[in-house]
Amino acid sequence: MFPWYIVLLLLLFMFIIVMMTGLPIAFSFFLISIVGSLFFFGGEPGLRQITLNIYSSLSSFLLMPLPLFILMGEVMFQSGIAPKMIETLDKWMGKMPGRLGLLAVGGGVLFSMLTGATMGSVAMLGSTLVPEMEKRGYKKQMSLGPILGSGGLAVMIPPSAMAVFVGAVAQASIGRVLVAIVVPGLLMALLYGLYIVIHCKLQPSIAPPYTVPPIPLAEKLINTAKYVLPIGIIVFLVLGVILLGIATPSEAAATGTLGMILLAAAYGRLSWKVMKIAVIDTVKISGMLFLIIASATMYGQILGASGATRGLITFISVLALDPIFVIIGMVIVLLFFGMFMSPAATVLISVPMFMPIVQHLGFSRIWFAVIVILCTEIATTSPPFGSSLFIMKGVAPPDTTMGDIIKSALPYIYCDLVVLALIIAFPMVVLWLPGLIQ
Repeated sequence: MFPWYIVLLLLLFMFIIVMMTGLPIAFSFFLISIVGSLFFFGGEPGLRQITLNIYSSLSSFLLMPLPLFILMGEVMFQSGIAPKMIETLDKWMGKMPGRLGLLAVGGGVLFSMLTGATMGSVAMLGSTLVPEMEKRGYKKQMSLGPILGSGGLAVMIPPSAMAVFVGAVAQASIGRVLVAIVVPGLLMALLYGLYIVIHCKLQPSIAPPYTVPPIPLAEKLINTAKYVLPIGIIVFLVLGVILLGIATPSEAAATGTLGMILLAAAYGRLSWKVMKIAVIDTVKISGMLFLIIASATMYGQILGASGATRGLITFISVLALDPIFVIIGMVIVLLFFGMFMSPAATVLISVPMFMPIVQHLGFSRIWFAVIVILCTEIATTSPPFGSSLFIMKGVAPPDTTMGDIIKSALPYIYCDLVVLALIIAFPMVVLWLPGLIQ
């Protein structure tokens, strides 16, 4: 039998090689898991073990929120109810510095409460707000940056498909993970807003002020009641029922999805075509995510069967490092992986390897799951391969370079790192709200 570190390096090396062939993440992990099962479990017993692993990882009721949250977001995007929400927020902004940048942050928070898709949020905000910002003379770093930052809020404010995914891979309580990301997500939005206001105060030319026609208070209140307050109902149907102990995460996902469908119908934007596209897209995305979760479970069991997990824990214990430095080292690895791989691949490689160590060191699974989620959010805007960077390139004006987009994203990455540091230094930032669950 090979030493544990050789096995670990071989598994990582195999994954990198297979990924370089262009094979999708789920199938890459399945291939590695099949080879690993045959080697460590032996022939036919290994194949039987694979079958049992796939069944046990996908038959869990805890995974039910994943397709429901995806369907919820798809209904919102396909029905096109988002622009009215942005328009209503815009009427309340007045003559605040960086008005449209703040609108992007507010829109990002609203979209995050309705969908867990970062890419969809960036595309929606970018196509809606960037042309208006350019028209008003906003510099690129103020027209692109707030949207890149705010798009990432989709994974940090429930409902979040990534939170369900990470919770499933980490074998943590999905309901508590969903609740735990609320405070960090709102902190990120607050820091984005403060940065925009301070930057625009110090450098007014970056977001030139412009005349805003007066809007009657009655009109603003009516539009708020019509287009913004219903979001509060959706949020309660997803998050409130979990906090009050009324429903499980799966039941909350169902009530939230039903609420979104009824909201789209109330706005007169629900049709058979909208539902057909939303359901088809949900099946496609959910199918791939379920395959990824199944392969992640197999991958984690192979790490355990090979002795790699046990060897890594022993190695960390022998080093006698302060546990918090071990966590910081894991965060650095997560951020590094995220610069070159998709969030799903980063989670699949790291979480099965790191979670046994986290548990051995006595840290909360919920706390570390939120750290992983935030690291994957940072990865979506991190060069060179952050997915949000390329989506923004697609919706930005033709003269926008990738250098402009990366430069615009950096201040918001720094804000995310501040929140990450707060979570590591003060775990109660994450654990306080889940502690209130009945």
